[in-house]
Amino acid sequence: MRVNITLACTECAERNYTSKKNKRNNPERIEMNKYCSREKKHTLHRETK
Repeated sequence: MRVNITLACTECAERNYTSKKNKRNNPERIEMNKYCSREKKHTLHRETK
């Protein structure tokens, strides 16, 4: 049930991180505050398809 996902920055749209999630427990898209190297600050990263 665990799938690999890609997290993209909402401000610059750069795909910075990969992670795993359980689709049964989290069917919606995940959002996390992560560090963006292009923006040089912590920004909201959202799961992409």
